[in-house]
Amino acid sequence: MEIYTPGSLEVLNGTDVRLKCTFRSREPVGQRLVISWDFQSRDKSQTEFVFHYQDQAYPPQTGRFSGRVTWDGNAFKSDASIMLWNVGPGDNGTFFCHIKNPPDVDGVAGEIELSVVLKVSFSEIHVLALTIGGACALMIAVVVVVVVCRQRRKAGKDQAEETEMPEKEKLRRVPEEEREATLPGGEA
Repeated sequence: MEIYTPGSLEVLNGTDVRLKCTFRSREPVGQRLVISWDFQSRDKSQTEFVFHYQDQAYPPQTGRFSGRVTWDGNAFKSDASIMLWNVGPGDNGTFFCHIKNPPDVDGVAGEIELSVVLKVSFSEIHVLALTIGGACALMIAVVVVVVVCRQRRKAGKDQAEETEMPEKEKLRRVPEEEREATLPGGEA
């Protein structure tokens, strides 16, 4: 059994967080699949029950997580994730995701170190998002400038052609006497 978790999460106090846990089993997922979540606070006290899944979800009925944890996974898609609602400083610690799919029962539990903060720090993901957003805005601005310049150039060209047109028309108009004189067969 291979279990995958993000390792650590930083979450703003009072918000909700998805504790993502996915897995890969050598056996097909069936009714014998068991998923359980436990918690251990930072002071390394005794672990607490968080959630249990075996053919259906069993949220805790008592304790600090009662009414605050819901199933957010899909066992048949190898997803054992849960949602933790309204996180607070008491949720600082390690969440353990245990999965057994008999006879595939060997493997290390997935761990998520949760840090609940009062203010979100400026992380690399924020820098990346700002960079991508800025690059997109710059590309849109360049496209707008190019389109506007082309429209102005075309409008200027059309206006220039309109001012030249009467002179070209004058050159094309040849008096009728001259036209008859140049016709083959001589004079009228």
